[in-house]
Amino acid sequence: MQGETLKQVDLGANVQDGGVLFAVWSGTAKAIWLCLFDAKGSEARVEMLRGEQGVFSAFVAGAREGQRYGFRADGDYAPLRGLWFDPDKLLIDPYAVELDGAYSYDPNLALARGSGIDTAPLLPKAIVRRLPEAIQTTPFFHPGGLIYELQMRAFTKLHPDIPERVRGTVGALAHPAIIEHLKKLHVSAVELMPITAWMDERHLPPLGLHNAWGYNPVSFMALDPRLCPGGVKELRETVAALHKAGIGVILDLVFNHTAESDIHGPTLSLRGLDAQTYYRSRDGRLANDTGTGNTVACDRPVVQRLVLDSLRHFVRHAGVDGFRFDLAPILGRDDNGFDARAALLRAMRDDPLLGDRVLIAEPWDIGRDGYQLGNFGDPFLEWNDRARDDFRRFWRGDAAMVGALATALAGSSDVFQRDGQDSTRTVNFIAAHDGLTLTDLVSVERKHNEANGENNRDGHDENYSWNNGVEGGTDDAKILAARARDLRALLATLFASRGAIMLTAGDEFGHTQHGNNNAYCQDNELTWLDWAGRDRELEGYAFRISGARADFPLFGETHFLTGSDVEWLTEAGDAMSTADWEDPARRRLCMVLNAGGARLAVLVNGDRRKVNFGLPERDGYRWRAVVGTGELVEGRSVAFLREVADDGK
Repeated sequence: MQGETLKQVDLGANVQDGGVLFAVWSGTAKAIWLCLFDAKGSEARVEMLRGEQGVFSAFVAGAREGQRYGFRADGDYAPLRGLWFDPDKLLIDPYAVELDGAYSYDPNLALARGSGIDTAPLLPKAIVRRLPEAIQTTPFFHPGGLIYELQMRAFTKLHPDIPERVRGTVGALAHPAIIEHLKKLHVSAVELMPITAWMDERHLPPLGLHNAWGYNPVSFMALDPRLCPGGVKELRETVAALHKAGIGVILDLVFNHTAESDIHGPTLSLRGLDAQTYYRSRDGRLANDTGTGNTVACDRPVVQRLVLDSLRHFVRHAGVDGFRFDLAPILGRDDNGFDARAALLRAMRDDPLLGDRVLIAEPWDIGRDGYQLGNFGDPFLEWNDRARDDFRRFWRGDAAMVGALATALAGSSDVFQRDGQDSTRTVNFIAAHDGLTLTDLVSVERKHNEANGENNRDGHDENYSWNNGVEGGTDDAKILAARARDLRALLATLFASRGAIMLTAGDEFGHTQHGNNNAYCQDNELTWLDWAGRDRELEGYAFRISGARADFPLFGETHFLTGSDVEWLTEAGDAMSTADWEDPARRRLCMVLNAGGARLAVLVNGDRRKVNFGLPERDGYRWRAVVGTGELVEGRSVAFLREVADDGK
């Protein structure tokens, strides 16, 4: 059954004349029942008929939109062999498009067969929904734009201008105050951290904690009602409002694992329908290439169909512009390892509905051949952690980093120049949701994750961070000023880099998580953005530096910076020599960009003392500061200067 395709079968709940046709797939179930629930929670069961290709179906005459439902499946029960059939477990339709409530972890969801506990009262129910008409859009994001990563609840939970009833929801993104902020930053597309329905990891409730990020999905299509209570309609309307402002929408989706976790995890959906097909196993046990307990088997045609149908769903019915894939090597892995030509990755590239969407890979996981930066191939963009670390290490003061800095600024040809390719596929970033915030990067030398309940064992140990003299919070004016300079230097470096760039919400105005670099379980004021108390001066700087990037389109192009496009100079204005590039103590660099006769200079001073840069002169022109103090560059800072006609003014 794992090799069969289901191209001609409509799975899920499909409203038809006179009723609803329900269909679900399982290759190993002996029986499946459709479970229909009324408003009081009473359940009626209909045994489904098994047809061709492992599809079980039932037509319910008189059923209509709004009907609540689930499934139950029976078959062999042998968890060590990947068989979890248990009729006491209500199962959520993998093709559900709407739920009547949020998932909440309960230990009874993981009980062995024969416990006598019916899980229907513990789970939300899928809702039959007739989806809106398909819409057609041209993506608003281009591969050299600014991506603004945000977590939906944290982003607007404390925003004073947004009505309290919509704070923390997808609909809040359509508020004029949010759109104004995004436009001031010249955002090309917002990247929404997971908004599909998820469940807390089982160790969190006893600690009084909850998953704040959503990277623990149960349903791939159904939106989480805590974040998107209006369902697809709310997402569609918000996307339309952002499109009207010239801003695209990218969904961060998780197809690498589910909240069903390891052998001790809950049975919620895929596990109870056909775990042997939906999950990868080794020697009869669940593979764990994700660190979460299970791994979705994306080399199986049935799984590929589910993934592709989910992507098409969000394009067709909400008009989204693209997707970011968490732990993306799993999408291209089979028993032999990762392959950029894997069937699922090829299908995404070639699909007529998905082919023009933005596709972004997080190119690593913890499985075999797990680190694949640079290997996904066109058209996938890739999160570039090498550039991230090089940017950080340069400003931390590590030796011999000027060459790595220049390479990253120019598009990371060392990573992406493959088979004659002359364009970068990088997504440059310095901070992301996973790790220290930008403010914490210059304020702590080590992680501070004690609030997560794991004795500070979780999260990355090496962050290439520095504290400017004191660990964490301080009232010392000199240290605060040093941190402010470093924040501006980091922002300017990011905005001066070639290709797509990503900024995480709040980094533009000083959001801190007090050194917590794994705040996935902190759904509280640690992660909620403090709009009222934000650093307005830093925010103003971010607006200016983003405007400078937007005004000089060469930054947003994607071919590597080489030849006549760029000059690499010392602070004296001389071309960088081999000795200059190899000087381990060198902390200064000038990058002069040429675009059709227009020139812009980026002056990088990583030393603590100010220096006067010499710039190449042309008759009839002079250099004018765009960001910074001009050719006399302050210590640990970056200046942008544009060449303008010398009209005597």
